[in-house]
Amino acid sequence: MTKLALITGASRGLGAALAEALTPGHHVMAVARTTGALEELDDRIKARGGDATLAPMDVTDAGAMAHMCRSIFDRWGHVDLWLHCAIHAAPLTPAGQIDARDWKKSVEVNANATATLIPMVEPLLRAAPDGRAVFFDDDRAGQKFFGSYGATKATQIALARSWQAETRNTGPRVDILTPAPMPTATRGRFFPGEDRSQLATCADEATRLLAML
Repeated sequence: MTKLALITGASRGLGAALAEALTPGHHVMAVARTTGALEELDDRIKARGGDATLAPMDVTDAGAMAHMCRSIFDRWGHVDLWLHCAIHAAPLTPAGQIDARDWKKSVEVNANATATLIPMVEPLLRAAPDGRAVFFDDDRAGQKFFGSYGATKATQIALARSWQAETRNTGPRVDILTPAPMPTATRGRFFPGEDRSQLATCADEATRLLAML
């Protein structure tokens, strides 16, 4: 049976590095909004002897996500590994000046999409011999200027922790990992003047994190 890895937020950063690190041992279902970046990822996966299915979709589109999950079931019947990397990094701003549109998008991507995807993906993980979901923590809750990102990322991880506790004895397994700081676009938005040469590479972090599973 083909091992299938579903990666939401796969076009860049850690998501893309995880996709590459999982090939050729897994067929990768790569979900992201940016078609060009997904096509570049596909080229790198093929160069490593792997293969992927590209899904240029928005994780906040519940209809598109439902269609994708149904397509996965029809073709593979299961998902072995779900890595949820999709995130919206709202601009840093004082809590009293949060832009309503940034807040809404943060809630939609970081919280609502997670709550929508868990019930959709869970049956696919249960259908696998050892289905597993993985979330990536970034504890910014309560830090100054991180109101939109910190609150909604904390909501995402709280959902994951509840799911983890609920399925501890029944499966699927849910893991929550904490990556080291990496030179991603998200971090660059938060810390534009940082010396990025001192950060862990996404490829190295992908290898380290997957070894923990």
